[in-house]
Amino acid sequence: MDHDALSTLIGAAVGGCEIARTELTEAHLPDEPQWPTEDDDAGSVAAAQEPTVQVSRPSVDQPTMRFPLAAVLSAPSTQEPLRSSPVRSAPNAGGSGHATPGVSKAGSGGSGGPSGENAGGKSHGAIGPEVGQPRAVPVRIEPKNDQTRVVPRPEQRTAELSVPPAKTARVDQLPHLEQSWFDQTVRPDPQPAPPPRARPEPSRPEQTKRVDQLQAQAPPRQEPQRPEQPRPVPPPRQEPRDLPVTGYEEEPEDRLADEPKKSRKPLLVVLSLLVVAALAGATVYAVNELGGAEAIETRPPAAPANVQPLVKAVTAGGQAPTPAGVQRALTGPAGNSALGTLTGSVIDPAGGTPLWQQGDTTPATPASSLKILTAAAALLSLEKTDQLSTKVVQGAEPGTVVIVGGGDPTISGAPGKSVYPGAATLDDLVGQVKAKGPVTKVQFDLTRYTGEALGPQWESVDIAGGSVAPIVPFMLDGGRIDQSNVNGARTGSPGQAAADAFAQRIGAPGATAGTAPAGGQVLGEIKSAPVEQLVDNMMQISDNVLTEAIAREIAIKTGGEPSFAGGVKAVRDVLTKNGFDLTGANFVDGSGLSATNKIPAKLLTDVLTTAAKPTLDDARTAKLRPLLTALPVAGGSGTLAGRYGGTAAPGKGWVRAKTGTLTGVNALAGVVVDVDGRVLVFSFMSASNRNPETEVRPALDVLAAALRGCGCS
Repeated sequence: MDHDALSTLIGAAVGGCEIARTELTEAHLPDEPQWPTEDDDAGSVAAAQEPTVQVSRPSVDQPTMRFPLAAVLSAPSTQEPLRSSPVRSAPNAGGSGHATPGVSKAGSGGSGGPSGENAGGKSHGAIGPEVGQPRAVPVRIEPKNDQTRVVPRPEQRTAELSVPPAKTARVDQLPHLEQSWFDQTVRPDPQPAPPPRARPEPSRPEQTKRVDQLQAQAPPRQEPQRPEQPRPVPPPRQEPRDLPVTGYEEEPEDRLADEPKKSRKPLLVVLSLLVVAALAGATVYAVNELGGAEAIETRPPAAPANVQPLVKAVTAGGQAPTPAGVQRALTGPAGNSALGTLTGSVIDPAGGTPLWQQGDTTPATPASSLKILTAAAALLSLEKTDQLSTKVVQGAEPGTVVIVGGGDPTISGAPGKSVYPGAATLDDLVGQVKAKGPVTKVQFDLTRYTGEALGPQWESVDIAGGSVAPIVPFMLDGGRIDQSNVNGARTGSPGQAAADAFAQRIGAPGATAGTAPAGGQVLGEIKSAPVEQLVDNMMQISDNVLTEAIAREIAIKTGGEPSFAGGVKAVRDVLTKNGFDLTGANFVDGSGLSATNKIPAKLLTDVLTTAAKPTLDDARTAKLRPLLTALPVAGGSGTLAGRYGGTAAPGKGWVRAKTGTLTGVNALAGVVVDVDGRVLVFSFMSASNRNPETEVRPALDVLAAALRGCGCS
């Protein structure tokens, strides 16, 4: 067979197939490509009636020519990796067949559009935009004896898809809840379409195939199902009739649809908790593995802090003052008329040199500055750790107890309100006695002291004024009615009031005076603060009752009578024994409350000079050192806390002194550090009728402050 004859035969075959194609039934996309098999004759009912083309087989001795199957079916292109790409729907004629949403299918009859825009079928070759060329029709080639029969296969109805060369398009089932431009209805062709043919449409398979899968004969790719999330449906887009099919590198919009933005805060919280848990676990593991508590306990202690004392030690190394220098410094302040009759002295304790004297040997009323003598005698005669003991013993009758006063006036009747630091409490004593058994009767024994309860020339109005109370060996809070008020009113019967408070708390009737039996069983006991602390307390708040109690303890210690007279004698005896000259000293109590007391200023400066010596070579100095710290600080503590303002301010913090105040009498005695670093001892006593609050006391403060500013060399 020559070449021209073969071409004519092929053209006739193609034309016949095209004619037969118009009568083919509409079909869905098959699941697999339908290639010629030996069983196809049985499945094709209309095969005998279809137009056929007879092609003569060449004989064995004739030249053989291969039949160009590419003219009918073309292999799919594999030049690029398969990818999804935007597609466009060909302008198909209207038909009654089922169409995938957004993709129009051609009907089975009529052309319904411009030349070449017929309904599309599946393409097993490269799909191009040349829609004006006739497409190859699927055929079946059957060898039969000496001839080959070309039988057109029934056309499978497909959608016309135009895609760029070497690109594939997805036409699989799209999500029904996410609309993309695939889902939008293609605008119908303005040309009227022929009426659809009334043909039953076979059911469409649930799962469709992608064109590239059919071309490659590969099983369909299983796409992961997306979680269905309700989304607002956007309004239909006005797309152009022909969508661009070239130049796209990104995925179609159905793949790039915006997912709802989820908050990352829960994720961050979870991650944070996981990190914390991991760190905690690592810490526990490290502690357990590295020794646990033992490792912590064996850690070396931190280095001790380097403490730098703020108080500079005072020595005798400073510039020594001279009498002329001190005289210049005190001339002006000592001449203040508000001071009235002024006596006093100033001494350098480093060498005992007198620096200033004015009537220093003339006896004058010291008022409370006399307490310096009582405190010195106590420190020189009593052990600093001695305590005053109050006991309760079994009485002569069953259920009877006797309170034995031990000379402690600081017992606290209301804990937390006492003006005496470290005081014992009545509640403690009551609790001890209750533990021994029931009490039906309370007595109190005040026989420790003798003599009058009030000192000579004491005035009873001073009891209500808060200056004093009758001196008895058993009382609460120094006889104060208001335990926390230093200068508050006191009771006239402090022993009875204290015993009644005990009886009430222990559940017995009111107490009565009595005497403790000798050798009675001790049911309870409380003790005061040490003597050194008691001395400090009496000097700070200038407590007259506590001072008189200490004077009596000095008398008891030295074998004297525990009374006013006995206390005075004991103080004088102790001071004289320790080398102090008491010439001209005449006093009747230990507190200085009596206006008849007279002592020279020199006696006060002599005692303070011994306590302030720079060395401890003198045994007396070691015992008297606490006397210096017991003195109130100017502008800082005790009876000097509210003083040293105005022109006396330079002495604030540098002056330490004991005050003394009576009607028409004011005194100030203590120590001061001058600007050269030297300690100076002074004592000033004034007899003046001027206002003590606004004139006399401020004038005394200026005197001591002048010593502070003295560069008296």
